[in-house]
Amino acid sequence: MDKRINCLKCKYFYTTWDPKFPRGCKAFNFKTHTMPSMTVQQSSGSPCMKFEEKKPSQQVKR
Repeated sequence: MDKRINCLKCKYFYTTWDPKFPRGCKAFNFKTHTMPSMTVQQSSGSPCMKFEEKKPSQQVKR
């Protein structure tokens, strides 16, 4: 089993204003209802190849 990609840690992930498609991927230029990595996996059969972890300054601190 492949390790699941966490889009929340990817620099290409973003949240949209579209209630039907609330998550997006800037690398592949699409919006989706599920996590983008799941859409890529289902569509291509391969894990996301564009994942790049955010730099510490890009991550939201809580």
